[in-house]
Amino acid sequence: MAPAASELKLGKKVNEGKTKEVYELPDIPGCVLMQSKDQITAGNAARKDRMEGKAAISNTTTSCVFQLLQEAGIKTAFVRKQSDTAFIAAHCEMIPIEWVCRRIATGSFLKRNPGVKEGYKFYPPKIEMFYKDDANNDPQWSEEQLIEAKFSFAGLTIGKTEVDIMARSTQAIFEILEKSWQPQNCTLVDLKIEFGVNILTKEIVLADVIDNDSWRLWPSGDRSQQKDKQSYRDLKEVTPEALQMVKRNFEWVAERVELLLKTKSQGRVVVLMGSTSDLGHCEKIKKACATFGIPCELRVTSAHKGPDETLRIKAEYEGDGIPTVFVAVAGRSNGLGPVMSGNTAYPVVNCPPLSSDWGAQDVWSSLRLPSGLGCPTTLSPEGAAQFAAQIFGLNNHLVWAKLRSNMLNTWISLKQADKKLRECTLRKHLQSSS
Repeated sequence: MAPAASELKLGKKVNEGKTKEVYELPDIPGCVLMQSKDQITAGNAARKDRMEGKAAISNTTTSCVFQLLQEAGIKTAFVRKQSDTAFIAAHCEMIPIEWVCRRIATGSFLKRNPGVKEGYKFYPPKIEMFYKDDANNDPQWSEEQLIEAKFSFAGLTIGKTEVDIMARSTQAIFEILEKSWQPQNCTLVDLKIEFGVNILTKEIVLADVIDNDSWRLWPSGDRSQQKDKQSYRDLKEVTPEALQMVKRNFEWVAERVELLLKTKSQGRVVVLMGSTSDLGHCEKIKKACATFGIPCELRVTSAHKGPDETLRIKAEYEGDGIPTVFVAVAGRSNGLGPVMSGNTAYPVVNCPPLSSDWGAQDVWSSLRLPSGLGCPTTLSPEGAAQFAAQIFGLNNHLVWAKLRSNMLNTWISLKQADKKLRECTLRKHLQSSS
């Protein structure tokens, strides 16, 4: 069990940056304390000022952002918020690369790419990387340079697979945060992040911080309303009044970033089963819905034996104003899905529990429908839940974030499996030839 805040003992200082200090935690093996400073900098600290309260603002922003990403399924170093100005993180050996993801061309990109006008939009987002080297102003690197550097951190060599994972993760993280800011009518213009290798798990995880120094954020997509650190960079002269303006911008972001963890959008899945013999199949749908944070109710009704009751249940869910996806689970002759589809404007998906005996014949009652009906069919309970999640994700950034994270994690697992197989094959080849 982790010690309480009052008992937390600090070990040696592991690192100190421009805006934070990192300490070992002897009582929590494999973890460090990330302590923010009341300091704001720009241009590799060419401009540096004390801003009272910035540590707390940055810590709030980072903690909320990492919580959002972690709950979505992104692997991060974040463990928990420890105090107003510090959080606990997994101890990582940091990879000295700043990964930048851009949706809109602005800032240094325009200087490096003359002829591109501010506001040019990248589809998909533009990924760039910069080697952390203050003396040389963090030069831009290519993937090939990073691979050829042959870095090794916590025993993990950074090769093509690891670079691809970081690049793909950078895009997914940007898109999740971009989607999360949209309900606040804010445009995430670009984002800067860093990765580290967890010293215990040897995994690449999102590390360091994501605060108001890490992105450009334009309310209503309007650059003149910018609320990020660019408002500090753009100051011709740093005065107490100007710093107060910058601080108000940072506070504005910290207040709204907490809203990223919530959604006003509602939604539920209602699974209708023809009989309780299908309960096991339906429980799998409910369990899969829970992974997306979607409430799921199970009901028993037969469109063949009690069509009036089926339509009464349908009306019950249509009448309370909560967006609903119906999932019809009926074996043999599936009348449930088509009857529901023909009598509601809500989405209906068939998920028949096919038997090995007659499944090939029974499935046609879900596939061959009268004209005017539109209920798709999926045989997988998890697929039915994902179908519902994709519908709700259109208006619910938290559900969408889980879907996007699932895509990323599936891709990463395939990439790592391929690497492992190739390494195994190479070892066997070397053994046989020796």
